Amino acid sequence: MHHDTTLGPDDPRRLGDYAMLKRLGQGGQGVVYLARSGQGELVTVKLLRGGWAASQRARTRFVKEAAAARRVAAPHTARMLEARVTGDRPYIVSEYVDGPSLQQLVDQEGPLAGVPLRKLALRTAGALSAIHRAEIVHRDFKPGNVLLGAGGAKVIDFGIARALDSATPMTTSPIGTPAYMSPEQIEEEPVGPQSDVFAWGATMVFAATGRPPFGLGPSAAVMRRVTERAPDLGELKGPLRDLVERCLDKNPAARPSASQLLRDLRADAKPAPETKPERIPAYRWRMMVALALVVGIGFALGVLLPAGNS
Repeated sequence: MHHDTTLGPDDPRRLGDYAMLKRLGQGGQGVVYLARSGQGELVTVKLLRGGWAASQRARTRFVKEAAAARRVAAPHTARMLEARVTGDRPYIVSEYVDGPSLQQLVDQEGPLAGVPLRKLALRTAGALSAIHRAEIVHRDFKPGNVLLGAGGAKVIDFGIARALDSATPMTTSPIGTPAYMSPEQIEEEPVGPQSDVFAWGATMVFAATGRPPFGLGPSAAVMRRVTERAPDLGELKGPLRDLVERCLDKNPAARPSASQLLRDLRADAKPAPETKPERIPAYRWRMMVALALVVGIGFALGVLLPAGNS
C-alpha cells in the first residue's frame, strides 16, 4: 500500500534509515509522521519544525524531549527508539501505537465505564509512576496524549516534559492544555509530579463522562475555573471517584503520588477474598474422636448388657 500520497510537497520522503509514509499530526514544536524503518518496522518520527531556522529555545526543548523519553522505559509509555537532535533536520523516532487517542475514542464512541475504565486508570497511573521514578514531570498529560492500542493504554509526547532538579524549583509559564493543567501550572508556581497527578484526575473524569472537570470554553475562563472552582465529576462513581477527587485538590501537597494512585487502584481491582471455613485445630479433632469412641462404647454396653442377663 502506498501512503506517500498523503505527504505534502514540503514533507521529507526520508529521514536517516526511515521512509516517511504519511503525516499523523502536527503541533507547535514538530510534525509527526508514520514511517517504516529499514527493517520494515512501523514507527513514528517527530521532526522539529523549522530545521536550521528553529529557535535555540525550540532546539533545546527538542533535545530535552529526547532525553526525557530516553530515561523512561515502561510498558505503558511509547518507547523511544532513536534520536538525531543535531543537524538541519532533528528528529525523534518512537514506537508506533496503532490505535486512537483517548480523546478520539471518547469523542467518537462515548465515555468508558466498568473494566475498560479501570484498566485505563491502572495503566496510565502505572505510566505516570514510571515517569516520576525516572525523575521526569510530563507536564502535558491529557486525553490526546494517551493512545489506546492492542496492548492497552500508552502515554506519549514528552514535548514539554522537564527533569526534576531538587536544587532548582521548576516553574513554568502556562504551557499545556488548559482543561488539564494544574492550578500551580496556571499560577506559575513550582511544578512537580503532583501536577501530573492533577492532570491524571482530570483525564479520568473526561474518560468517564466525556467532558473535563472544569468544562470547556475560552482558555482564560477554563483556567479561572481550574484555580477557583470545585471540579464537576459527573456520574463518576465508587472508589475511582474518591481517588479522582483527591487528585483534583487545589493543594498539591494534598494529592496522592502516582505510586500511591497505583497501589490504591490495584487494591480496589482485587476481588474480595473468599471466606474459607476455619480449619479445625488438631486437639479438637482428638477430642471429637475420643467423644465418638465413648459414645460408641456406651451404646454397645447398653445393647449387650441386657442380652447377657436374660
